[in-house]
Amino acid sequence: MDKSTNKSVRRTRRKIGIRKRVSGTAERPRLAVFKSLNHMYAQVIDDLKGHTIVAASTSDADLKLDKKTGNAAAAAKVGELLAKRAKEKGITDVAFDRGGFRFLGRVKGLAEGARMAGLKF
Repeated sequence: MDKSTNKSVRRTRRKIGIRKRVSGTAERPRLAVFKSLNHMYAQVIDDLKGHTIVAASTSDADLKLDKKTGNAAAAAKVGELLAKRAKEKGITDVAFDRGGFRFLGRVKGLAEGARMAGLKF
């Protein structure tokens, strides 16, 4: 097994373990995070109904970013935008789902940006 396959398998196992414990309801939806090489994506999901309530990413037109989209500062702006959209829908408490990614760098930046904008988790 090569290094990239091994990393993918480990992330998938972490993701499954997290999803066993974290679930979103109407009162406390799940904030799911995904990071690709160049972008960050975040969604607030109601798992009982099975639909996304709000979403934000570094590729959004509302988020006026410079060239850099794959850093912690851009991720923090995504967190702020997501929190603003969630507050408009009346959501203040969420369960954080880091999607198997380690809680550092861009994932941590997104979480801190969402907390600064008023989300509680």
